[in-house]
Formats: sequence, C-alpha cells, structure tokens
Amino acid sequence: PLIKDQKQSINQVYINHPDLLYFSKTEFYHLIDAGIFSFRNIDLPRKVGYKPRKDGKKRRTREESLIRMNRTYKDYLAYLEAHKDEDISIVQMDTVEGIKGGKVLLTLLLVQYNLMLTFIMDSQTTLCVNKVFDWIRSTIGMDNFKRIFQVILTDNGHEFFDPLSIELDPITKEQVSHMFYCDPSASYQKGAIEKNHEYIRYIIPKGTSMDNYTQSDIDLMMSHINSTAREVLNFAIPFDMASIYLGMDTMKKLVFSKIQPDDIILKPYLINKKK
Repeated sequence: PLIKDQKQSINQVYINHPDLLYFSKTEFYHLIDAGIFSFRNIDLPRKVGYKPRKDGKKRRTREESLIRMNRTYKDYLAYLEAHKDEDISIVQMDTVEGIKGGKVLLTLLLVQYNLMLTFIMDSQTTLCVNKVFDWIRSTIGMDNFKRIFQVILTDNGHEFFDPLSIELDPITKEQVSHMFYCDPSASYQKGAIEKNHEYIRYIIPKGTSMDNYTQSDIDLMMSHINSTAREVLNFAIPFDMASIYLGMDTMKKLVFSKIQPDDIILKPYLINKKK
C-alpha cells in the first residue's frame, strides 16, 4: 500500500522497512517484473516529462540584457569561487505551471538540505513573486532572510525580471541577497530543483488546474514531500536536515510539519478538492 496507494518510492520503503524487505532493490525490481506483487511498474513513481527546450538563439530585449548584467551563470560561478571558503546558502528558484492563465506555484529549493518552499500564486508575474518574498521577509525576519537567501539561482522567466525587489532590503535598500540567472535554455544548471519538481508532479500531474488549491493545500503537500527521504542526502529527510540549520521556530513559521514515514502520500488524492 505504501507504493500502490501512497506513491512512495522504493527507496523510501527500503529505508523504513528493512525488516520486511530483506532482499536487494535489484531483486525487488525483478520480482515486480515477474508479476509477484499486486502492483506493477506503472504504480512506481516515474520521471516527469519535460517541455522541449526553447530556441536559445532567440534574441533578448535590451532591458532583459541589462537585468542579466553581472547576474549570468558565469557570474554565479565566479561569486561562488570568490566565496569558496564561506558556507554559502544557495537557493534555486522556479515556477510550476498548472494550466495556461491559471494559478502557478513558486518553488524555492534550499539546495544544501533539499528542502523546498512552495507558494501558490494567482499568476506568473513579478508582482506575485515579489508578494511571496515580502511574506517570507516579514514572517522569518530580515536576519533569517539574509542567512538563508544569500544566493538565488533562477531561470530567465519574465516573472523573475525584478531582481532588485528581491535582493534589496525594502526599507534600508541594503543588498541582502545576490540573484543570478541560468544561461538561456539551460535549466539543467539548476537541476536540483528540476529534480524536486518530480515530487510535485506525483501529486499535481502536468496539465492539472491549480485554481481550486489554497496555500494550505500546498503546505500539506510540501510537508509530505519534505518528509520523504532523499538518496542525495544519504537517505536523510529534508525536514530533519533543514531543522538543524533553520531551527524549529523558523520551520513552524514556514508552516512545515513532519509526516511519519508510513503516512507519507505522494498521490493526487492528498490534496484533491471537489469542484
């Protein structure tokens, strides 16, 4: 049931039930192929489909070129090299679409801990993105914001083309964050957040309207996702890893709660709402 009904991964089940699964994961896959279990390969979490990459040769406007000045991926790598002796907190930023013209998700991945913050927005605009950052700053405080959002890496979506509203303290105008953009058509440069979007797509499949979802629905979804063990963390849980760095008080302010392993659900019925 953890796999078939709750869409948990093989890794998640193996981590929490070594007493039951005494054989290797390779053997487990062979048994699935042989039809031994009531579930099939189709019941396992699968890769999401990615959109074809856009033509990277498309010319940018002068305004966009000015915005990207000193904020390119090359500048990002140079910044990290210049601060290699510091413990830099890196956040990758992106959006996840529902249907065209509908609500979208703003995703923010704390790369070091694989913890993903997700916010529902009415539209894919700079205004909506700025509102989310205003909420984050007012909720966790400017000191925490400076500590967590030291470096932000995102793509060239039009909704991210107001970097100063994110980088600067709205009151003092001090630069508290550094924002950089991936190269055009190079989303792999922020591959960690792209990989984490797969978890969202288990619960909100591509092409699903998000118009009926509330932030409470998204908070519930993210509590389940952030409580799922990650191989990249040596099978630790993002919630646990981030709690050490952020502190439980900040985690609560960000509306996170930890879900017990066997209660994790990564299927649409977790947050489905009747129309």
